[in-house]
Amino acid sequence: MQPGEEIESLVNELEQMVSEAKTPLTGGGQKKIVDAQDIYEILDEIRRIFPQEFSDARRIVKEEHETLERAQQQADAIIADAQQQAMVLAGDQEIVRLSQLQAEQIRDQAQQYERDTRYNAEEYADTVLAHLEDNLKSIANSVTRVRQTLNENAGPRNTTNNVAW
Repeated sequence: MQPGEEIESLVNELEQMVSEAKTPLTGGGQKKIVDAQDIYEILDEIRRIFPQEFSDARRIVKEEHETLERAQQQADAIIADAQQQAMVLAGDQEIVRLSQLQAEQIRDQAQQYERDTRYNAEEYADTVLAHLEDNLKSIANSVTRVRQTLNENAGPRNTTNNVAW
């Protein structure tokens, strides 16, 4: 039997006894004649069952309360775990974002360094080539002057002694 069914059955039995009881000849419609001993036996049985029923009901309520507490603790643990995982993921995403930002900065710096290096190398090469050009012009001018001096100082040339270079 389910908790409370036995007491309910005994209460129904009491109700049936009262409804089936005879009415006194002198009394009105609400008065009944019942066997007090039968009523007392049923009441004693109810008193005997009540403590067990109350105990069972308290046990059931306590078990339900414990079950609800365990469920709440599990729910809290799941929520805490989910929040921690969300924080880890958010942290990972922030690390990825910061890493990408740092990579972009490094790439930009490398590109600027490459541009600066190329510009400086071209400037240096232009300066070296300009000096070389000036030196070559100076040497060419000196060669031209020496040849002119040689031509001016040379006498008639002997064509038979000409040496081919």
